[in-house]
Amino acid sequence: LNDNPSQYKIMLAGTVKLPKINVNPPFLMLMPVPLDVKTETAINIIPQDYLRQSQIQVELPELELEDGDRIYPFSVQFPEGQDIVLSSDGTNKELICHISFRSSRPVSFLGNIFFIDEDKN
Repeated sequence: LNDNPSQYKIMLAGTVKLPKINVNPPFLMLMPVPLDVKTETAINIIPQDYLRQSQIQVELPELELEDGDRIYPFSVQFPEGQDIVLSSDGTNKELICHISFRSSRPVSFLGNIFFIDEDKN
């Protein structure tokens, strides 16, 4: 380089791995409970291929009752935090999430709870 007329050709090859989140178990069934009693279970959030720190957010469903009222009977807690961290060996640490349900009105639900990172993956 530096005024040397020689030409250099560099070829690069690589693979892009998009970050993703897996959930274990992938399906969740909470047991029926009496009104206004909480039922709860824990799931594992398994982040893969995150090269920088990110944070998990959760979109919980809103349920519409027969009379038109809307309730949010689900709640989540992350006892060890919501941060996706890259460990020294290049893997991402699993996160524990506690999902609970409580309703003072009779309701059943089949739907999705979304776990999303800061980039909306």
